[in-house]
Amino acid sequence: MEAAPRVSFGVVADIQYADEEDGCDFWGRRRRYYRHSLRLLRAAVEAWAAEQPPLAFVVQLGDCIDGVNARRGAAEGALERVLAALRRLPVPVHHAWGNHELYNFCRDRLASSGLNSRPATAPAAGPPAGPPGDCHAYHFSPAPRLRFVLLDGYDLSVLGRDPASPSHRESLRRLRERNPNENLNSPAGLKEPQFVEFNGGFSQTQLDWFDEVLKFSDENQEKVVAMGHLPIHPDASDKVCLAWNYEDVLSVIHSHQCVVCFLAGHLHDGGYCLDSHGVHHLTLEGIIETPPESNAFGTIYVYDDKMILKGRGRISDRVMYF
Repeated sequence: MEAAPRVSFGVVADIQYADEEDGCDFWGRRRRYYRHSLRLLRAAVEAWAAEQPPLAFVVQLGDCIDGVNARRGAAEGALERVLAALRRLPVPVHHAWGNHELYNFCRDRLASSGLNSRPATAPAAGPPAGPPGDCHAYHFSPAPRLRFVLLDGYDLSVLGRDPASPSHRESLRRLRERNPNENLNSPAGLKEPQFVEFNGGFSQTQLDWFDEVLKFSDENQEKVVAMGHLPIHPDASDKVCLAWNYEDVLSVIHSHQCVVCFLAGHLHDGGYCLDSHGVHHLTLEGIIETPPESNAFGTIYVYDDKMILKGRGRISDRVMYF
């Protein structure tokens, strides 16, 4: 009989709840089930809460409410409904920030909301809990020799920041350098189609901090699972949904031995690849485009030599060896 997993945790992406009739995606092609997304989340919470042995935590990979809430002045109420569903879990929830959070709220508001899951206290040993400033990135260790790192793919972004701020100006400069389109959400004609407004990137400060965390994990023979809203490998995503500077964060990961998996959302169809350095890239299917009779969430069981994903609904089971 196989040993019990070292840790198990829930995963979900792109809930994008709104108290709205069904709508369509940005391109007008894909159906979005705004109200049903909350019902599917509640079903996921019920399933996670019943797991034995209990989960250690749940990861919400970003875009928990949809941008349509901002246009209706309904952002606070929508967020509260999602957080209320997740509060029924007896374990912590770790939240990535996606573009839809930033359509609804500025970064300062997110930092004071229930979506700020960055630890309040610094770790007793090792690298700082997160980068300096308002970057929503941090690391935590739920079991010996196992570390999770949540990254902020909108650290560089024109979303959620004061247009007069240096960060906004620098992000807009980078975006316009590579995207001359009048509509900055359009990838038409771009050599690097990820340079659209609904994506973002990782600052050098965040990359340097991430490098320090991975150096610590290498030295202490830890396995690392990294995660964030934006995919960072073109074989686990379409090119339009990648982080702006995905190659930079891949370069950091590939310069270390410890990272075994990167979890992402954003691409509602999901994706997967095993890269040339043996890192699994798993992009989770989104709840928002999941029909009401199905679902899209999973539980991941971490062992000494593998991670086993038990998917529900649109998410397939998968075994990822390392």
